[in-house]
Amino acid sequence: MPAPSITFDKAAGIVPAPAWFGVSAVFHYLGPSFAVLLFPAVGVFGVAWFRIASAALIFAPVTRPWQIFREADGRTRLLLLALGFCLAAMNTAFYLALDRLPMSLVAAMEFAGTVLVALWGLRNRRNFLALALVIAGVLLLIDVRWESDRFGLAFALVNAVLFIAYIVLGHRIAESGAGGGVQRLGAAMAIAFLFILPVGLVQAIRAFSVPELVLAGIGVGVCSSVIPYVTDQLAMSRLPRATFALMLALLPAIATVIGALVLGQIPVGKDMVGIVLVMAGVAIHRPAVDKTPNGGV
Repeated sequence: MPAPSITFDKAAGIVPAPAWFGVSAVFHYLGPSFAVLLFPAVGVFGVAWFRIASAALIFAPVTRPWQIFREADGRTRLLLLALGFCLAAMNTAFYLALDRLPMSLVAAMEFAGTVLVALWGLRNRRNFLALALVIAGVLLLIDVRWESDRFGLAFALVNAVLFIAYIVLGHRIAESGAGGGVQRLGAAMAIAFLFILPVGLVQAIRAFSVPELVLAGIGVGVCSSVIPYVTDQLAMSRLPRATFALMLALLPAIATVIGALVLGQIPVGKDMVGIVLVMAGVAIHRPAVDKTPNGGV
């Protein structure tokens, strides 16, 4: 087994899976915040290009995507192509939605997709109660309001559907263990770059003459695609799909805490109730018995 695979497998085993998820959750919010700040200077497609290009470049020396794709069988190659297209399309749709709609509404629609994934694996009353608590908490935490921007809503809907695909495909590549999952993720990210290359290159080129913008674009890639996607794989390799999908409900709660600590946005009583409901739902949730070797679905 290649050395990187062994390293990632050891990391996944040493650190509890919820801790990997926590790291992923934090950077899932830091990354988009940096990206929105760059939209006026670089453009939506340009920021998407920087995000995927920098992530693919960082992954390449460690994961050797060309070798992974060459040695893969036909089924794995199709899986990598599907995940690569999903990453490119999802990130672009997400940014297009953020450029037109409040992040709260985009996140709410994205969460609706994760509920469907979680429902697929829930089979008892305890878990339905857990899901109900989580939904109630998220609705309290997120300021959901409908907008008149139909294009924005369409992009948010596309992002939500592709996010479901990301969870399913991400668990598929995680089935070989954390190390193999990260290596395949690197190959998928390289494929995603090929998809996004002609779409965002024109806007990205405009920023090449400003080193600060280039560094900021790379920072978006690290915060949005490298750290959260790697930690997602480390968590997915040990968590059933339904459990991972339900834990995604923690994202609004974590965002509230980050807002209080970093931005001084102190939560009101309603927000605190929402956090408690989300935490309670995750605490009482019990996944179905998993028969796969590594804990994935």
